[in-house]
Amino acid sequence: MLTTRYFSACARSFLVMSLIGLFAQAARAAESYQENPGSDGNGSFTIGPEYKIDSDLTDHGNPKGKSFDFTMPLADSKIFRGDDTTLEPAKKAVRKERKIFVYVPASYKDGTKAPILIIHDGPGQLGLVRNALDNLTISKDPNRKLPAFIAIAVENGGNDGKNSERGLEYDTMSDRLARFIHDEVLPAVLDNAAIKAAYPKLALTDNPWGRAVIGCSSGGAAALTMGWFRPDWYRRVIAYSGTFVDQQDDDAPEEAKFPLGAWEYHSGMKLIENSDKKPLRIFTHVSEKDLRPNDPEETHHNWVTAGKRTEAALAAKGYDHRFVFSLGTGHCDGRVFQQTLADTLVWIWRGYQPD
Repeated sequence: MLTTRYFSACARSFLVMSLIGLFAQAARAAESYQENPGSDGNGSFTIGPEYKIDSDLTDHGNPKGKSFDFTMPLADSKIFRGDDTTLEPAKKAVRKERKIFVYVPASYKDGTKAPILIIHDGPGQLGLVRNALDNLTISKDPNRKLPAFIAIAVENGGNDGKNSERGLEYDTMSDRLARFIHDEVLPAVLDNAAIKAAYPKLALTDNPWGRAVIGCSSGGAAALTMGWFRPDWYRRVIAYSGTFVDQQDDDAPEEAKFPLGAWEYHSGMKLIENSDKKPLRIFTHVSEKDLRPNDPEETHHNWVTAGKRTEAALAAKGYDHRFVFSLGTGHCDGRVFQQTLADTLVWIWRGYQPD
């Protein structure tokens, strides 16, 4: 007689095979997808020292989308529970829960597969992004237009630097953050009661070219790391004042493979130069005053050196890449976002073909 255990095993086997089939189908779809963004906007640009806000990042009175927020307890996570052995919670507090902020633009049609923008350090640049969506999704200029992507701003787990939860999430050279967003945050967005009530047929694209990530400082390094380690999920990267320096926890398991953390992208192991070119579209930026005072150029903690070397490595490898060097500005300077973010968003989404 066949037992319940047999049927349970069959059910598990069927589920595993189904998931494998879905992943394979998504991979085939991504590889068959084609876009032709051209090279407009690629290259290196210097701006400043005077700055003004781009009109497209201000409120023009256009139709507004819907905003949502909810929390995710860290203890419920399977990836970032807040109890990692690298942490020193007595010195660097860990949040009990993180906030998730979601903006669905007015141009989104319920039931269509929406592209997404993940924003690190939520809410981060969400206010500016919201205005850009309101203004540029309805633009009549095909060269100055955005797809109706859904912005998802994810709060970090707390504090900064080595031995912090934020540092663990953002400065670790692995796919952990990519998996956290993909496996936990995105399902939580789709399952949120308020969002489901407003958009019963809400769907997010599986096309990795329809998934962008933006961050500043360690959040910028994290944006590149998400794309670098999981280009099957995320392929559009925006990094302002990127922490492409050695800020990975000294006792992190990843330290054995990448001893200088994100510094390895451009120096040390020279990962960008020595790895096969990945299917990524990348924006990077560094400020003139990102350099820490009294830091020699060759140390593993020099933001300006790291930013310029990253730019050179990406250009030499032939990536679709846009680099901005901003004069007279500091780390994650708001003036830089106010002047450049609309241009950056338009460039990063250039060529995208909706599902």
